[in-house]
Amino acid sequence: MPKHVSTELLDIAYEETGEPEGWPVVLLHGFPYDIHAYDEVAPILAGHGARVIVPYLRGYGPTRFLSADTPRSGQQAALAADLLALLDALQIERALLGGYDWGGRAACIVAALYPQRVQGLVTVNGYNIQNIAASAKPALPENELRHWYQYYFHGERGRAGLAENRRGLCRLLWTLWSPTWQFDDACYERTAASFDHPDFVDVVIHSYRHRYALVDGDPRYDAMERQLAAQPPITVPVISIDGSADGVMPIGGSVHHAPHFTGSYEHRVIDNVGHNPPQEAPAAFADALLAVRTRAMW
Repeated sequence: MPKHVSTELLDIAYEETGEPEGWPVVLLHGFPYDIHAYDEVAPILAGHGARVIVPYLRGYGPTRFLSADTPRSGQQAALAADLLALLDALQIERALLGGYDWGGRAACIVAALYPQRVQGLVTVNGYNIQNIAASAKPALPENELRHWYQYYFHGERGRAGLAENRRGLCRLLWTLWSPTWQFDDACYERTAASFDHPDFVDVVIHSYRHRYALVDGDPRYDAMERQLAAQPPITVPVISIDGSADGVMPIGGSVHHAPHFTGSYEHRVIDNVGHNPPQEAPAAFADALLAVRTRAMW
């Protein structure tokens, strides 16, 4: 059973592995995934002395909003603020962070804006902080094709499609984004249960509309969004990971993101792995976290 901790806005459900006095690491999932992405990573890290915290993001699994009046925002600043609130609630002053997709975005933002709280960072697909002001600029056609689901969510047909067909749609995304990953029905269903959250659709739709400046954000995050608009550098030690078979990352990966990382930085490509490296290649993901922690301790 997951543990729970309350913040100002959320009752956050999370799994904890390892001894309470271990060195803290927080691992964050993306869309459409959940904490099971780290089922094999967490015990590896715990075996090296870590206290591993893996929370369900807002809109997923047992995590719940405390008030019906809180906007069901999926914007990038909301995810980062939730991570900060989790660290505060668990009285973790400084943690190693790892994440991909939405979770990688939250981790990148906290590392950029609150480096004193972050020992080091492993991020999939590089610098994940959205440049919303530039979101209307078209990409290469072959990259636009990869983002079809985002444009689908911009309209009410897409909202209805996600609400009515969430299991089928999200499974399709798993298949397209990780074409070499041979997951089975049981693996998918363990995670798909998290999509039954009553706020899943609202949070997801808001996320994919806000990043294109199609809807307003929650005003409580306006100040943070202004900071993010400047595309702040990340100064903590970083290892950035790309899967060579990632079906959603723009072709060519994130190698061009290097200028955003001004501290110790390494870019790794994991062969034959798609968009979900911690679940597809847990040993490689854990190795990156252990390596970046070592560098942070130099």
